[in-house]
Amino acid sequence: MNTRSLKLIRDVIVNSGKWTALEISQDSIYLTFRDVELGNPKSGGDVSLTVRFAEDSFFAAFYNNIWDIDFLSKYDYKNQLLSEEFTFNVKEVKFIDFEYLNTFFYNYKKDKIISGEEEFSIHNIRCDFFMLVECEEMAIAVGGNQMDFFTPFERLDDLSLRELSNEWMLYFLNYHMKRNIIKDPMCENHPLIYTKK
Repeated sequence: MNTRSLKLIRDVIVNSGKWTALEISQDSIYLTFRDVELGNPKSGGDVSLTVRFAEDSFFAAFYNNIWDIDFLSKYDYKNQLLSEEFTFNVKEVKFIDFEYLNTFFYNYKKDKIISGEEEFSIHNIRCDFFMLVECEEMAIAVGGNQMDFFTPFERLDDLSLRELSNEWMLYFLNYHMKRNIIKDPMCENHPLIYTKK
């Protein structure tokens, strides 16, 4: 995906997205985000996005309280397997941003790293792609030499991502034109809505 698409991925996650699952299967790492601004929630139901990293992949968690990364305690080191569901509100998402990564070393006291590479160092990332996600309780860095994005129905490329983003924006605009009886928190709390004083 191009830089513009990566910025769009950030935007569709940050406004109301939640990081809800982590799966590690040998050299593949999957992060699932829900309540992302893609597609039409009324037609599809499941508004989620999965990011997959492979080929020399790594996962690093930055934290202050060990209980915030309790989900990593179930990692099977021998078989390199983990499948956990949880809910973390997302504050920020960045791609390939070393300056932002450096803030994690100052803002969090501890880190836990999972990587198949013996020589891996979080201070000297050598893979082609990495993603940084900051939540309220902790932050993560995850990367690899291959990065892919999926919805429950398709693998995303630049064009399909833009189409799904436009579809969500039409849903958002129609929602606010009609203001149905049923409230959608994703639309009600969106930063494009201003409050009257």
